[in-house]
Amino acid sequence: MRVEIITIGDELLVGQTIDTNSAYMAQGLNSVGLEVHQITTVSDKKDHILEALAAAEQRVDVVLITGGLGPTKDDITKHTLCTYFDTTLEMNEEILGRIVAFFTSIGREMLEVNRQQAALPKACVPLENLRGTAAGMWFERNDTVFVSMPGVPHEMKGLMDNQVIPRLKERFNTREIAHLSIMTQGVGESYLAEMIADWADSLPAMGISLAYLPSAGTLKLRLSKYGENGNTGLMTELRQKAEELVKEIPTIAYGYNEESLEEVVGQLLTERGETLSTAESCTGGLIAKFITSVPGSSAYFEGSVVSYSNRIKHAFLDVSESDLHEHGAVSKEVVEQMALGVRTKMNTTWSIATSGIAGPTGGSEEKPVGTVWLAVAGPQGIVSRKFMMGNDRRGNIKRSALSALNMLRIEILKEPFVN
Repeated sequence: MRVEIITIGDELLVGQTIDTNSAYMAQGLNSVGLEVHQITTVSDKKDHILEALAAAEQRVDVVLITGGLGPTKDDITKHTLCTYFDTTLEMNEEILGRIVAFFTSIGREMLEVNRQQAALPKACVPLENLRGTAAGMWFERNDTVFVSMPGVPHEMKGLMDNQVIPRLKERFNTREIAHLSIMTQGVGESYLAEMIADWADSLPAMGISLAYLPSAGTLKLRLSKYGENGNTGLMTELRQKAEELVKEIPTIAYGYNEESLEEVVGQLLTERGETLSTAESCTGGLIAKFITSVPGSSAYFEGSVVSYSNRIKHAFLDVSESDLHEHGAVSKEVVEQMALGVRTKMNTTWSIATSGIAGPTGGSEEKPVGTVWLAVAGPQGIVSRKFMMGNDRRGNIKRSALSALNMLRIEILKEPFVN
């Protein structure tokens, strides 16, 4: 069954409001095996809405609509739906009673515009909105289901979870679907695709699809499989294939689903009872921010020195002035001394150091923008690596931070550990 989402509002088209509703609805629909075929955004104009509804009816089985159900004059969705379904508004006494009770509960006078929110198209089945005064509306015509919901995210989510998804599952014979994502860091999409080609070629025979979902610094591999209702083995099959891949690329694959590198590193440090410190130049404290975003990180993270200038590198981290002069701040010699210096000063098991040219200025022929040196110091010594990140400053900073965390993860896993 195919679904189209229609969001209504000039504020969406001018970029004043970001459309988070579509993402939430799509996730909910996908979880019950309903395919989102298209997402359409239209203005607060009757003709535009009518055109979108007519086009959607021709191509999908379900049309979900959000927006334009408020009490003000610019909220025209109800009246437009009356035109589309050739019906009229009538006062729904049950909905009116709920609106009256709502205003009584908050001690406010109910205005006539609020009362009119209980006037609903005769052709619809009202859907109770437990989070607001605008009811949802369910229509059916020519085997197509139309559902209209408020644009307020909190209210829409309540209707989706409590009304729309359960009714769609009952109305249609939906399939089960399972997703499992493998989180990777350190290689680009095309390079990774070539690395895992044989493994990926084995997926279609099992009815498993693979999607590459890149973002700055990480690449998610999403495995998906459909099955009949009640098929509880879907996730087991996905997990088996995911574990096969993780064994093939252990330095690249670091977790599953939405696990972050900082969470994975934090778990490793916690299990081992080990500690961490950071010395950051080009990343400006971002690694420390990532680490401390994890609840309980105070158990293993001692602190950070943001040594942006050479003076601070020398004064606080004991980096050699002669090496700074001879090799420059962005060098193997300096970043390794930074890592050793902060590890010694803070007396931690592990340390990370970063130094680079984030851009957009500051590069040279020898060290162009995007040149980054990362180092990890630990019980067995120190490792460092040079990266060429690119030209985007924000992207370079984030990729550097994530690359450093992955370097640390790899080094931790090299160390023997007895629980």
